[in-house]
Amino acid sequence: MGRHLATVLDEYGDIWGMTDKELAYALYKYRSQIEMDVPHTDESELDKIIKEGMDLDNILKEEDTDGDY
Repeated sequence: MGRHLATVLDEYGDIWGMTDKELAYALYKYRSQIEMDVPHTDESELDKIIKEGMDLDNILKEEDTDGDY
């Protein structure tokens, strides 16, 4: 647990006056980073990510037109 707290608070420097709200935000941000740091080892998953990345322009265009009514 100490390692996680040290990592969370590393960029804050002096934490003596840190509020509960700031600490909660730092922990939330750290958790979000950890959740996104997932290895993609399944070959089909990697192929899908690459294929979608190559077609990103069309995906973004579809998202833009989905919201227009």
